[in-house]
Amino acid sequence: MPRRLLSGLAAVAVALAPAAGTVLAAPGAAEVVPPPGIEAWRADARHLPDPMTADPADVRWFLDGLGPDGRRELAAAYPGVVGNLDGAPVGLRYEANRQAMRAAGEPYAGREGDFLLFDPRGQGRVAQVFGDLTAARRIAVLVPGAGNRAGNFWRGVGGRALRSPALQGLGILEEARRYGTAANGFAVVVWLGYDAPDGIDLPAAREDLARAGAEALVRLVAGLAAVRPDATMALLGYSYGSTVIGLAARRLPAAVTDIAAFGSPGMGVATAAELGTTARVWAALSPHDVMRFVPGVRLSGLGHGRQPADPAFGARRFAADGVADHDHYLALGTDAQESLTRIAVFGDDRPEVRP
Repeated sequence: MPRRLLSGLAAVAVALAPAAGTVLAAPGAAEVVPPPGIEAWRADARHLPDPMTADPADVRWFLDGLGPDGRRELAAAYPGVVGNLDGAPVGLRYEANRQAMRAAGEPYAGREGDFLLFDPRGQGRVAQVFGDLTAARRIAVLVPGAGNRAGNFWRGVGGRALRSPALQGLGILEEARRYGTAANGFAVVVWLGYDAPDGIDLPAAREDLARAGAEALVRLVAGLAAVRPDATMALLGYSYGSTVIGLAARRLPAAVTDIAAFGSPGMGVATAAELGTTARVWAALSPHDVMRFVPGVRLSGLGHGRQPADPAFGARRFAADGVADHDHYLALGTDAQESLTRIAVFGDDRPEVRP
């Protein structure tokens, strides 16, 4: 699989010609998919805030003015919109998404948990919360990479549990509980709010999907900041998920204090400074990860820039020597999983950090 990506990038150096076609075209405009039911929502005579353009802080203000009964009525009438509405109260989104999942039938009906996002169309989009987000003072947002779909969100890519974003997020929360009371105000959001590439291939070498994902991620984070204004956040980007975060970085609020990239093909820039963020930037790459063979280039629409774990990038490095391959960064007990949990909870990866 990595040879396909490597060959595609290498070909750029010798194939810069019109015949190369769309493969070598510059990234297109980011296309963010509207939530289910948006047509009826926009037609509502109450002039409801547009979920694609309204500032999440304004969404919160509007919904606060409706009162509990008015908010519940909206969730019942437009579950596909309210469940995905950044700036809406957390509990209201949970309620709307439970309704939408029941309506979607198998394999979603009856799925337990709290969800900030659910859309069964196409590849599917989902965001599950672990911990009490309504009281969280520290929030980790995990952005998965290539191969992830709503259909394998719980069973894992290729049916392998260790590749399940949901189980990875739960593992971070469980690891955080080792720190006692520090984990009481901690929550994890596992966010698959974009169409990820199928695998390590040419679409994964382009930024188009990451650009659309970055647009959606910026809104998600702004929504979290609107409903949890006293909380700080850490964004954890695995593989292509780190590219999504990299393209969103300069538009993230100051509440994001930490960004961690692991198993990353690149974040769309050559240095951490070019991300344009005030957050601490962390990176790790296992010596056994195939990503070490990916060229650190951006050329004619292909590539994602210098590897974040390259010392020249300027990120803070954290340990990943015990990671067996590209799939095991968040496996329980690895040095990377422990470091990522400390970054998520404390903004520091040192083992001696304690509450």
